[in-house]
This record gives sequence, C-alpha cells and structure tokens, in this order.
Amino acid sequence: MLDIEQALLLLELEPPFEKRDVQLARRRQAKVWHPDLAPPGKQVEHERHLKAINEAADQLEALAEDSRGGRVTRNAVKVNAAAARKARAEEGRRAYEEEQRRRQAAAEQAKYDPFGSRVPDHSVVHRYARCLSYPEWGVGEVSGIYFTGGGDDIQQWARVRFQPGVRTVPAGSLQFVDFSKPDPGAERVQRFMTAAQHALHDGDYDLAAKRLVYARDAEPTNIAVLRLLTLAFWQAGNLPAAGRSVRDWVRADPDRPTAHRFAARIYEDMGAIDLAAEAAERAATRAPGDAGEWERVGRLRLRLMDRAAAIEALERARRLQPSVEGLLDLALAHHLAGDLGAEVTATEQATMLDPESGPAWTRYAHALARTDRVSDAIAASERALHLSPKDAEVADLLERLRAAQPRVLPAA
Repeated sequence: MLDIEQALLLLELEPPFEKRDVQLARRRQAKVWHPDLAPPGKQVEHERHLKAINEAADQLEALAEDSRGGRVTRNAVKVNAAAARKARAEEGRRAYEEEQRRRQAAAEQAKYDPFGSRVPDHSVVHRYARCLSYPEWGVGEVSGIYFTGGGDDIQQWARVRFQPGVRTVPAGSLQFVDFSKPDPGAERVQRFMTAAQHALHDGDYDLAAKRLVYARDAEPTNIAVLRLLTLAFWQAGNLPAAGRSVRDWVRADPDRPTAHRFAARIYEDMGAIDLAAEAAERAATRAPGDAGEWERVGRLRLRLMDRAAAIEALERARRLQPSVEGLLDLALAHHLAGDLGAEVTATEQATMLDPESGPAWTRYAHALARTDRVSDAIAASERALHLSPKDAEVADLLERLRAAQPRVLPAA
C-alpha cells in the first residue's frame, strides 16, 4: 500500500498538492541531499535518501495525474493514512506475536540451557541527535523514525526537530548526542568543517570564517582547516585576518609551496610588496619546476625596482616554460636595465609564441622603433594595428615610422 502521508513527510510537503508542487518539493530536497554536498563517508547515505525521495515523488506525481482535476485533496491523504496505519498496526501485531514466541523460546532456553549464550539482550533509546551532513542545524529532537521499502532495500529515515525547523533526514546521517561525555576534538573539527563548506558553497565567506575559527581552536595545527580559513578570510576581504591565518598555515606546513603561494598573493593585495616577493621566492624555491612561480617572483621584484633579480627569475621561467606574459615582463625588465637587444629578442619570442597576440606585436614594434630596423618596425606596427585596429598609439607610431623611412630613387 502506498502511504501518501509518509511520502509527503519525506518530501516535506503539505496536502493538498498537485504535480507541480511535487516537482518543486523534489528539487528543493535534491538541493539539500545531493551526494556532492555530503561530508566524507556520508555520500552513500545521501544517495540512498535522495533515491527514496525520488521514488516517493514519482509515486505522488503519478497519483496526482490520475486524480480528478490533477489535485490530491487533504481528505484523500487522511483516508489513505488511516488505511496505512491500520495495515502497519496489523503488521506490528504479527511482529509482536512473533516476538513473544521468540521470547518464550528464549526463556525456555535460559531455564534449561542457561549457558547457551552469554551475550546480554538490551537496547538503548536516544532522543537527541545531530545531523552530520548539516551540523549547522545544531542538536535536534527526534520526533519519529520511519521505514521505506522492504527486504534488502529498506530505507530508514527520521523526522528531527532542529532550531531552523523540522527536517527529514536519513537515519545514517544522524549522530546521537550523549551530553554526559564531551565530544572528541576530531569530531568537532569535522563538524565545523562541513558547516563551513556549506557556507562557502553559498558564498557566505564571513560565516564560513566564523565556523572555521571554532575548528581551528579544536585543532590549531590542522592544515586543511588553516587552508580553508585563509581562503575564507581572503575572499571575505579581511586581509589582516587572512595574513595571520596564512602565517599559522606556513608554520604548520613550511615545506610545501601552497601556503607560501597564498601568502604572496595576500601580501600583494595588502600592498606589502616586499613581503610578497619574499613569500613568492620561498614558494618558487619549494617548487623549482613551476614557471608561473618564477614569473610572479620576477613581477614582484620588478615592482621593487630590483632589475637584476627580476631578470634572473624571468629568465629561469623562460627556460622552464615560456609564456607571452612572462616574455613581455622580461622585455620590460631589460628595457629598464637599458639592454635594447635583449628587449627586442624577448618581444620577438613573444610574437613567435603567440602570433595572434596584439600586445606582443605592439611591444615588438615599439622595441624595433628604437633600433635602425625601420622596415621591420613598420611591418610589426602594421601587424599590431591589424590585430588591434583601435590602438591609436600604434597608429601614431606607424605614421612616424613611415615618415622617418629613408626614400631612394628607383633604379634606371
């Protein structure tokens, strides 16, 4: 028998309802119980609960389509619920009688075979629980345990009254609370990490940072917590707090380049270019094969007007894996150092690396304009103007180069 009332509880839907109402409820629950949002180890619970939700929604949609006017009334739900309760009561009576027979058999076994089993028979009932998938709901009061399906495919779920309201959750995602014992630190960390990831998914970085602070207090040297805390503070725009957090991260994990890479970017946003350059150099030293890190070192050293260090870092990046941006920065460094030949070479390599790059051809034309290669400068300017037709500076350079081009008499 289809228990419409349980299906409505599972979808958190109130009668009367139509097919559209069921579809909206299905989408709402899918956003909450999608397996991608599950904490580590709870993906199966989310998947099974979402499967039960989809099966209930399919049954309710079919029922709504077959109903008069496409609408299931409250009275129909009430009648169906009464019939389902009567069927469950009959099933419970049979189960109770079977349990009594088993208890009687166990009593006879205890009387005539007292040492047959030494395992005690007991049960513990918990009332308060926490949802591991959404710990930000807090501790809730279990109001009912329900079962869907049968045989090997039985699904157990519960209705729990949390602070935001009553929620339908899979029983496997519940953690019953024993107030007589303090929670282990690892459980608190995982709980606050899961809640913070939900806040990050919603784009609420301030709330995510507040939750991660509690996780950091539980385990101050947890690298995953420090990394997420740094990201949350940085995205929230709290640069001083992000700087303090990334320093804690560097102290906890000094041998990997990721923390130093984050520190360089945060210090750069703060305007502390000298600290950013030092952090970028530490990151590049720990990842010597990363050309992007050496390019960042070169750009930061160039902002500090340290031309020799900038050229050294950018040359190393070119040897590892050249890029258009890195070659143009190298050309700028050579230009500031007064090495015109190296500047022309770097810009020419940038045009060869990306022949469709307008900035590369523009820089190449300006570099050639400072040499005696007027014809080559005109050709580079024409190519740059073709790629960037609205560049007035290149158009003016082309006019000056054509005016300065030497004119010769044609041959006889």
